[in-house]
Amino acid sequence: MIASLELSHYMDEAYQLGELIIDSDVMREYTDSRTELNADPEAQLLIRQFVKKKEDFEEVERFGKYHPDYDAVKKSMREMKRTLDQNELVVRFKKAEKELEKLLNEISQLIAFSVSEQIKVPTGNPFWDQGGCGGAGCGSGGCSGGCGV
Repeated sequence: MIASLELSHYMDEAYQLGELIIDSDVMREYTDSRTELNADPEAQLLIRQFVKKKEDFEEVERFGKYHPDYDAVKKSMREMKRTLDQNELVVRFKKAEKELEKLLNEISQLIAFSVSEQIKVPTGNPFWDQGGCGGAGCGSGGCSGGCGV
């Protein structure tokens, strides 16, 4: 019975945390920018064109530089990517997406470290995801002691 009450309490807190995240300015900016991006015909056309170029590149990439069109298709895909990345709505969406990811990573770390400092939390940061010190870890001698791991 006590375990059920305690579990119920933790579930309530988890739902409250979820509601706080959903109601946050960061989440609101993310959903607004995603909605605008999805509703904009120009941005959607650019995305479709990029996806097509990417598929074309993946097809020739199987043969690598030995495919006669490899360089041309690769250049075409990169140019399309550059064009897509310069679209104002795409830039806004990517920025909002990064901010939301940062918030969720921070929350994940806070929760994990409140349980134990030994819990490894993937954050999207290669330094920390690999255990710090370039993945070698302090125990391997690959750390000068200042990495915090």
